[in-house]
Amino acid sequence: MKHAQRLLYYLNWIAIGLFFGILYLLFSGQGRLSLFDYSIGENNSDPGQQTSSFASAVDIASPTVVSIRSLRYVEAPVDANNSLLERFFGKNTPQAPKIETRVNSGSGVIVDSRGFVLTNYHVIADSNNLQVTLTDGRSVQAKLVGKDPDTDLAVLKIDLKNLPEARIGNVKKVRIGDVVMAIGYPFEIGQTVTQGIISATGRTRVSTNTYENFLQTDAAINPGNSGGALINVAGEIIGINSLIYSKTGNFQGIGFAIPIDLAIDVLNQITKNGYVVRGWLGVEGQDILQASLDKIGLPNVHGILVTSVDTNGPGDKAGLRAGDIITHINKQQIHETSDIVKIIAAGKPGDQFAIDGLRQGQSFSLEATLGQRPMRSN
Repeated sequence: MKHAQRLLYYLNWIAIGLFFGILYLLFSGQGRLSLFDYSIGENNSDPGQQTSSFASAVDIASPTVVSIRSLRYVEAPVDANNSLLERFFGKNTPQAPKIETRVNSGSGVIVDSRGFVLTNYHVIADSNNLQVTLTDGRSVQAKLVGKDPDTDLAVLKIDLKNLPEARIGNVKKVRIGDVVMAIGYPFEIGQTVTQGIISATGRTRVSTNTYENFLQTDAAINPGNSGGALINVAGEIIGINSLIYSKTGNFQGIGFAIPIDLAIDVLNQITKNGYVVRGWLGVEGQDILQASLDKIGLPNVHGILVTSVDTNGPGDKAGLRAGDIITHINKQQIHETSDIVKIIAAGKPGDQFAIDGLRQGQSFSLEATLGQRPMRSN
């Protein structure tokens, strides 16, 4: 009996030891990794290192990103001998060959399987020959469907079968800190993917574009990336890579992409109308410094100062004058010039806009009928 009790006593202590040993394995660093693997992707030999891969997202998006070679051909100069021959024998002499005078390279995104490609306007400006190459090696001449210099966007059309189509992301869900990737063809070395995060949204005053609402990223964007895709981790396109902020001409950690919702709106209007239809008020303005408002005794006023009004334009017909301060449009507060640009551009010709403001310290209200914004030629 005593031997049985002694055996039971030792077995209890052994069980307790095993219990605490298992707890140690479960909650120690090594045990947690070996029993409950929380790492993303495949484990490395180093159990403390976690890895992740965005290969699936790139696989989805990369076939839709194309390389664009933008060329311009002109007639070669006619030499003196040809001119002399033409004088004596008519114009049946051999014609001068066309020569290539400029080569520009960039990227584009197939956003419609019918062959519509979005790219930057500055990639294709002044070109008369556009060559598009897909990741599967197919190359074809593209047709320019339309352009919108105000947003630095252009739409091309390629005639090929079995084309991929980019998945369109929801820009409204984009948050600062989201992981993103830029896909394009920098320096003509082939398709390249870089990774970073969204650094800011709604950036303005960073380009010569009339309409700005850029996504800012630190994913590397280099010459040749213009017109390429900015994608999220689901492989959805959220922006068209457009420009960089740089003092050297090379990437310095700040790049900008045009939000895809804006780009798709431009695409839809160009494919429907051949151009983009926007509202137009016909006024120019500038932001007002708070110090200037304090100086004229209007410390609590917000708005923009009207600096010029186009003769016979919608603003002129409505009664706006240079020197007016516009404080509200359709009851929306105006704080800076970008506010009024967005509101007016969102309108259509014929829309009625209520404008409130101040003139020589006195409030005024008037109504303007929007016209159609004249198209930029370049």
